[in-house]
Amino acid sequence: MQIQIRGEKVEITNAMKKHVNEKIAKLDKYFENFEDIKCNVLVRVRDLQQIIEVTVPTKKFTLRAEESHNDFYAAVDLVIDKLERQIRKNKTRLNRKYKNVEPIEFNLELSEDEEESDIKIVKRKNMTMKPMDEEEALLQSELLNHDFFVFKNIDEECVSVLYKRKDGNYGIINVK
Repeated sequence: MQIQIRGEKVEITNAMKKHVNEKIAKLDKYFENFEDIKCNVLVRVRDLQQIIEVTVPTKKFTLRAEESHNDFYAAVDLVIDKLERQIRKNKTRLNRKYKNVEPIEFNLELSEDEEESDIKIVKRKNMTMKPMDEEEALLQSELLNHDFFVFKNIDEECVSVLYKRKDGNYGIINVK
């Protein structure tokens, strides 16, 4: 796996790189072509907390986990354990659900009214959107650990937003 480590307000030492590389190498056993997979690791510091964010984008799905701890090495161990749990928990569902489907490019753009408001956009993401059913979208949302997920719904033939409700269940908004 190709690993890119980046520090935000923290300098990444060789010892830190070595530890991250050793721990992420444990994930190689879960992927067939792990040499082609790029793993992004972001290390941040907030107060005394070391925050480790790991994102593993593949052609079929994206794994993401974030953990924080006072000790950098403990935070890395926690985030790798979290990723392994996600993979093991969803391995059969992942193998059954994902097929070779060409993703659709999806760009989020603002209207002129939104650009002129006092509210500022601090982050922009471009994402690919591939057709999937609601169960697959739920799985992807759980893997990414997000409160919402936008997808092209093949059952309803529209764009849908899957969101996590305050009661812990999920809801869907269909845009036709």
